[in-house]
Amino acid sequence: MRDPNMKNFQGRLRRIESIHRSGGGFEAAGTLGHSYYTNLKRRRGASRWILPLALVLGAVILVKGAVHAQIGAATYDSRIETMRAGDTADRIGAYVLQADPLTLFVSDFFRTFH
Repeated sequence: MRDPNMKNFQGRLRRIESIHRSGGGFEAAGTLGHSYYTNLKRRRGASRWILPLALVLGAVILVKGAVHAQIGAATYDSRIETMRAGDTADRIGAYVLQADPLTLFVSDFFRTFH
């Protein structure tokens, strides 16, 4: 004799296996399941630009500090003043490269090893 609930049970098993084949059904409360990885791009948003931007800004500060420590404050400032007398691109460069407090801190740090 055949159990009438067996057809319902087999249908549920097929549905669960189909979900597993498509990559779902493995999530438990508090775990990082399929939905976490499929929605990762949506969640990141603007934060994907923060690390590269921080790395570029850090590199600029380190290079500015190293050059400032190597050639000295007077020479560095005179070269910046020369750039300020130039065209628009030179003035923008002078603004970016001017010795700010963070650059001076990095320069002093590099001088301790020089």
